[in-house]
Amino acid sequence: MIGLGSPTLTPEFTHTSMRRRCTLRPGADILNTPRLGRNTVHRRTFTRTLVAAALATTLAAAAGCSDDGDDKGASGGTQTLEKVTYLTSFGTFGRDSYAYVAKEKGYFRDAGFDVEIKPGAGSGEGIKQIVAGTAQFTPIDLTGGLLAVGGPAKATGFTAVGAIQQRTMAAIMSLDGYGINSPKDLEGKTLADTPGSVVRNLFPTYAKLAQVDAAKVKFVNGNPQTLFGTLAGHKVDGIGQFVVGKPTIETIAKGKTAVLLPYSDYLQDLYGNVLITNSQYAKDHPDKVKKFTGALLKGLDDAINSPDEAGNLLKKNVPTADPKAAAAELTLMAPFVRSEASGVPVGALDSQRVARSIAILQGSGQIQGGLTPEQVISFDLVPNA
Repeated sequence: MIGLGSPTLTPEFTHTSMRRRCTLRPGADILNTPRLGRNTVHRRTFTRTLVAAALATTLAAAAGCSDDGDDKGASGGTQTLEKVTYLTSFGTFGRDSYAYVAKEKGYFRDAGFDVEIKPGAGSGEGIKQIVAGTAQFTPIDLTGGLLAVGGPAKATGFTAVGAIQQRTMAAIMSLDGYGINSPKDLEGKTLADTPGSVVRNLFPTYAKLAQVDAAKVKFVNGNPQTLFGTLAGHKVDGIGQFVVGKPTIETIAKGKTAVLLPYSDYLQDLYGNVLITNSQYAKDHPDKVKKFTGALLKGLDDAINSPDEAGNLLKKNVPTADPKAAAAELTLMAPFVRSEASGVPVGALDSQRVARSIAILQGSGQIQGGLTPEQVISFDLVPNA
């Protein structure tokens, strides 16, 4: 019990931040307590002891409920989430399910983000939306980024902040019986892919190294969600695709065996997808970028370790998705995410490897001289950089 004259603390709230402070009511006298009588020395001493103890406890509580800081991520506190748009790399296939895993498991929310996931349409379109500010994060093939910055377009306004795959998954995909079994068989054939796709844009370099006459190969336009059906219906001889699309096309083609011509057979130094964001956003909010990247990579790690779970979470968000095909894609993707080189963490990027990729593209004439890795990648934001 606190005696008469003891201070009373009253919580105060501010509407916008919901921060609480405990203050003393006006007129409260902390130091002076009323006398309890001349002949009650022992009672007075005991009462003062109680008052002092109560005062100490109350002041400690006041210190505990004071929260004038801006730590909105504290456990149990209110948190204002930043709304961002994330584009998948290419449609809504299993290879991109890790973003849905990060969202469903609360990794984005814990990092301070309310994420809307939309299907992407390849590297070229992803770069355009990041630069325009209509999306804040998306994975693109790093080679596509190098071609955009170092090629005729001289694109600017985006930067890579982490790797998704340590090796490129780009490939030409066909089906058994379509007459494509080796790179040379591509001559005289018709391939479909989206405009701006890295498979399509990188084809001249692949063709040169594989000794294919690129002028004898015809490309027609397609879109991410219908490419598989276009191939299964034999409307084209092949499509631009990632190697992990093998189980998906074989499911759609009802038993036909997929034929893959991986670009990595000739372009071994190339990275696969990397996460990009707007250059100005990365400059203004480096900590936010690191938090988002960490949350996404956590989802990626979960997805490749538990592909069946990831396939089901994709199905939950994309009703048309096939969870078994999605899980199979993730199983195939796992060795591309985890580097064969010992000690390289998930998400890491090496400037020397990127420099070698630039040299390959320069040697094939697809980009001009002078491009450096730092023009495309913010190495200070890359995980474990």
